[in-house]
Amino acid sequence: MNAEIDRFVDIVSRSERVVGFTGAGISTESGIPDYRGKGGIWNRFQPVYFDEFVHNPEKRLLYWQRKAETWPAIRDALPNPGHEFFVDLHRGGSLLGVVTQNIDGLHEKSGLPSDSVVNLHGNTLETTCLSCSYRVDSDEVFRSLDLKGEGPRCPACGGLLKPNTISFGQQLDARTIERGDELARSCDCMVVFGSTLVVYPAAAIPEVAKRNGAALLIVTLSETPLDGEAELSVRRPIGEFVAEVRAALASAS
Repeated sequence: MNAEIDRFVDIVSRSERVVGFTGAGISTESGIPDYRGKGGIWNRFQPVYFDEFVHNPEKRLLYWQRKAETWPAIRDALPNPGHEFFVDLHRGGSLLGVVTQNIDGLHEKSGLPSDSVVNLHGNTLETTCLSCSYRVDSDEVFRSLDLKGEGPRCPACGGLLKPNTISFGQQLDARTIERGDELARSCDCMVVFGSTLVVYPAAAIPEVAKRNGAALLIVTLSETPLDGEAELSVRRPIGEFVAEVRAALASAS
């Protein structure tokens, strides 16, 4: 066992209240593009802001056109060993929950109960009405999506349907942020997979965990502002690293 695996396994094995914090890097290993990365959709196109979606039919249609372009990758994506690692902890009783910046629903697909996942930016697998809160599976919406109109309308009240995610210019839900903060204050170990920890207010959550005495373990391909404060910061693909960790944990049990 190399030193990084040994250190990671030692800390996780001794921890009783683990919280996961995940970013785009865990999803890219399931084939979902990093939309903010080089060549990603937000580098190629100007984003549609929330007010534009609500008040401008042309912008609203553009929003749905882009969602339709990215939907197949999200719909067909499957959880990878990084997601399964947190399921292992959940089954073992040491996982308090997972806070994620991702909108792909892969933590829920992996088998984590929905109430164990804090989706800071929402979940694109679900579409909701902005007027009456009607909810529907997004796949149903995309199967019947008309890209020549102004975008889909709610069958219950006629309001605007929108994937249940946070758009540019839209405020994050204060209760969701508070749930993430509560988990951060309660954990004795936070495991960060695939986040650069630079997008706020989400990136403040690992800082809260560290200030409250939790061990901080970071596995991502890029540097982060918290590398110097972490008990361990690893620059390796998550799936590759976790495969070794899971094998080591299995052999130690």
